[in-house]
Amino acid sequence: MAEPAIAGRGPIAMNVEAGKTYYWCACGRSATQPLCDGSHKGSEFSPIPYHATANTQVFFCCCKRSRQAPLCDGSHKSLT
Repeated sequence: MAEPAIAGRGPIAMNVEAGKTYYWCACGRSATQPLCDGSHKGSEFSPIPYHATANTQVFFCCCKRSRQAPLCDGSHKSLT
């Protein structure tokens, strides 16, 4: 399995709206991080849907190494 590109070395905070679905970029190539722009086409990656249950701020993973994807779990702290 291919490794996704590291799109950033920290999370991206985003305000989400209850009832909306956001598609998180899993490949790391999207120009609209942390959301998918279709750059994964032709690869083994697919965007991961995030269903917002409340109007709140969430922190999306940008290093693409989180074990709680699409949300940040601090994995970026161990990148070299």
